[in-house]
Amino acid sequence: MADELKVHLIDHPLIQHKLTRMRMKDTSYKDFRELLEEIAMLMAYEITRDFPLKEVEIETPVAPCRAKVLADNEVGLVPILRAGLGMVGGMMNLIPTARIGHIGLYRDPKTLKPVEYYCKLPPEPEKRTFIVVDPMLATGGSSAAALTMLKEHGAKKLVLMCLVSAPEGIRVVNKEHPDVPIYTAAVDEKLNDHGYIVPGLGDAGDRIFGTI
Repeated sequence: MADELKVHLIDHPLIQHKLTRMRMKDTSYKDFRELLEEIAMLMAYEITRDFPLKEVEIETPVAPCRAKVLADNEVGLVPILRAGLGMVGGMMNLIPTARIGHIGLYRDPKTLKPVEYYCKLPPEPEKRTFIVVDPMLATGGSSAAALTMLKEHGAKKLVLMCLVSAPEGIRVVNKEHPDVPIYTAAVDEKLNDHGYIVPGLGDAGDRIFGTI
């Protein structure tokens, strides 16, 4: 299924093992949060694999040398509230210098369309590489709206990172933002009549924050 869609499927064994534990309905809130942070860090490792490098002059305790550092150190993380917050901690462990923005969107339960209520981004968005994070890419409405908001604020380099995705959501983002790569740990079967991913893992926000 993933081959029919424009999506990067991250199928590392550790990620898949941890994701299976997250899917289990008896997994505790504490374990769910910890697993999500761990997976987010592992996914960030894969996403940053192709970040450009440049050489600099340094001095080790033994001798001077030329070594490589990130050429673009202006990384921004943008969680889509509220569930996206659960992925930030793990990513910050890997990219501690990243600046964090926030986009607040919720899905209208009747129309399933995104409704904006908050947007706060780091300065000079046009100079940054933004990784937009949300555990679930379901209908694709919220993710597509978040990407549109970022572009309206001047962002030019965008990546979308989701834990579990539905084909319907991937197609929406592909259509509305063909320039934005999507990274996901799983492409599930479909959406049900309520807009939930099947088999999915339930409502990620409720399971992260214990509001169910």
